[in-house]
Amino acid sequence: MNRNRSLLLASAAMILMSVIWGYNWVVMKQVNRYVAPFDFSALRTLIGALALFVVLAVRRRSLRLVAPLPTLWLGLLQTAAFTGMIQWALVSGGAGKTAVLVYTMPFWLMPMAWMFLGERMRGAQWLANGVALAGLVLVLEPWEMRGGAMSTVLGLAAGFAWAASAVVAKRLRAGSEVDLLSLTAWQMLLGSLVLCAIAWIVPSEPVRVTPYFIGALAYNALLATGFAWLLWLYVLDRLPAGMAGLSSLAVPAIGVLAGWMELGERPSLAEGAGMLLIAVALLAISALAMRGRGRLRPATEAVRSGQSSPSPQGASAVKARAAGECPEAR
Repeated sequence: MNRNRSLLLASAAMILMSVIWGYNWVVMKQVNRYVAPFDFSALRTLIGALALFVVLAVRRRSLRLVAPLPTLWLGLLQTAAFTGMIQWALVSGGAGKTAVLVYTMPFWLMPMAWMFLGERMRGAQWLANGVALAGLVLVLEPWEMRGGAMSTVLGLAAGFAWAASAVVAKRLRAGSEVDLLSLTAWQMLLGSLVLCAIAWIVPSEPVRVTPYFIGALAYNALLATGFAWLLWLYVLDRLPAGMAGLSSLAVPAIGVLAGWMELGERPSLAEGAGMLLIAVALLAISALAMRGRGRLRPATEAVRSGQSSPSPQGASAVKARAAGECPEAR
């Protein structure tokens, strides 16, 4: 009975976490009316980093910075580039479409891991990548020659930066003993300082401090970063990593649905078909990951066996890492 209750609570936490991250795409889109993209990115990541350091202090974990240079590279990719490009893309791009473009990250990560980490791709993984590529073409609809090319490029570049940060994280954690929560806090702090510098250099209108802006900032810094991070740790501790990774499928889906309902961003027939193909490809990768392990193990067992658990800032990396292929990522 206790085990069933634990699984039920973990599943509820996974659903709540997916809703928080999925709906955040609408929040990030809407807040651009009140603040410049780099200003908001700098504020949310700086406050989020400070919140994680508070969690570290409360849990009495070490605050020491391990592997400064690799952590800086991780912060540049995973926080500065990824967060900044997402917020910039949302200036002109739709919340749902941008979410789908960013969540193509696993398809960039697989060939990167093959090239830079020597991790072999199976035939079925190549097939899944091909399905995702077909879906991506349908989402982009290049034959329509419509505007918004900049937001599309930024969304894809954010997914690419996310994948590159996963490779950096994989190498970092292979060469250094580092606490995951401490690493996340430090890379976010370093990346946020870079975003602060960019926000100071790039000309922008003054922030319009409205109730929505304050709520969006609190939602991003506290809910989407601090609280959802703790939910993710709870989920990983009580569910198999592969099952936990499936939660990433819900995030862009919720983003698309929320954008449709709240912002009127109704996808075209081609875009809808493309999003479906991408979701099918992600699901196939998850199934391959779990089958490849032979037997699902809780994340705590994986940690004991020397495997790293992923950062909750990017749930989709867990899905791929469950097969021993991918590291943490935003």
